[in-house]
Amino acid sequence: MKDARLCTKGGGIMCGFGRGTSLNVYLLFMLMTTWHYIRPLCGGLLRMDEEVDNSVSVIGHSEHFKAQMQSLLLHGNNSDVSLRVETTDGDEVKVIQAHTLMLSLQSHIFQKLLEKRNSSTLVLRESPECFSVFEKFISYMYCGELHLRLDETIALHELSTKYGVSALQNGLTEYMIQNLASASLSGHVVRWYECAINEGDAELRVSCLQFLLWNVTSVMRSSQWSSISSQLLMTLLQRSDLVLHSELVLFKALETWLMHNEPDNQTADNLLRAVRYTMIPPRELFRLQRESQVLLRYYESVRDLLYMAYQFHAAPPPQLARFFDVNCSLYIPRNYLAASWGSTWLINSPARDDRTTTLYTHLGPSAHDSSKRVIWNAVFSPRCRSDGNPRIVITPASSSPDFAGVIFQKTVIVCVRQQGLLVVRRVYNFHQSTEENSDFLTHSDLHESTSEYLVDGWLHLHVIIKPVYQTLISSKIKSNHGVL
Repeated sequence: MKDARLCTKGGGIMCGFGRGTSLNVYLLFMLMTTWHYIRPLCGGLLRMDEEVDNSVSVIGHSEHFKAQMQSLLLHGNNSDVSLRVETTDGDEVKVIQAHTLMLSLQSHIFQKLLEKRNSSTLVLRESPECFSVFEKFISYMYCGELHLRLDETIALHELSTKYGVSALQNGLTEYMIQNLASASLSGHVVRWYECAINEGDAELRVSCLQFLLWNVTSVMRSSQWSSISSQLLMTLLQRSDLVLHSELVLFKALETWLMHNEPDNQTADNLLRAVRYTMIPPRELFRLQRESQVLLRYYESVRDLLYMAYQFHAAPPPQLARFFDVNCSLYIPRNYLAASWGSTWLINSPARDDRTTTLYTHLGPSAHDSSKRVIWNAVFSPRCRSDGNPRIVITPASSSPDFAGVIFQKTVIVCVRQQGLLVVRRVYNFHQSTEENSDFLTHSDLHESTSEYLVDGWLHLHVIIKPVYQTLISSKIKSNHGVL
């Protein structure tokens, strides 16, 4: 016999009775009476309008109601369905006494499963990770809250997605986005990204990828670096907005990954060819060719790229640009934090007045220009723009004939403290050779001590100058590295 059904007909209500009807009526009655039950010890007057006439009082007992729902699930009172939860391998089993009404109200997936069941028991099979948090998941459906740890988020996210509990799924997505910093040290960000891909959570995927691009060093140092997928690794290697100390550091991290995972030759070749060997000093390239087990093993896969790198370091870049396409990714720097590319700039009480600093960078990454330096002047003005937002201007101290054929891409990185860690919060790129960025730190509230951009009253900036060469040949030669 089917469960009770309520429907309208001719302005009235038709009620079809069946199995579980009396229980559902009981639960509905309990929900109604609990919400209207007035007991001073459990709650009280929450709000009263200021006006005397037509004043409205609100009495709430949500904590008392939540406790009753917890007790209902804990003791299984008047349960009309048993959830038999098994691991996929069948090694573990747990039985939860539940209520059809509560599950159906929270999940349309559960509603369909319960309508199709042939007995009072509903069998569910879950992964070991989801199995371990299933009781928390069901408890949320009764009480609307749960206490969780970082290592439980993926399993709960999978369950909320699988059973269509959108409120919990959205809450977990928000929680993970807010805790990316603390999760990076333990490597959870990598797993969260993979979870977002598998579950189709676009918001979480974008946030995780952005965090990884800007804070990849913390992930490289975590125990989870070796478990990163080859697809995600390739995604990171192909990006020019990656923030890290140097290309050499990136190669060593890739080397660690390759030695641990030993992928097929095609995957290894593709990953190694995504390294920008021109951005590694020639003395380090020589050392890698002599000492790196990975390069010795896959030398033939990258021999042409190493040859192009040595050419780049030996010839004047403008001369090289006459014969090769230097606009491809092989010749485009990433956001390197090494001293030759820029400098950290700490500004105390940034809302107070204008600040200036001087930067010294190399003319370019080519060893041919290793002795040439460029001096830059940077000015920070807290309220210089008409909209009241701060302004930053970066200009070379002097011009030089060496600048011919070079566009200097200026990047300003803003770091903040999150969960006790200093992480990259924003990255501002100046358009080609312009002197400032139009949307720098908009709505940053630097005059407020509570601004998220202030770390103990200091604004943490890192200025990077990236020389980008212009191709001078009329017909561009296609490179194995794709144009960005």
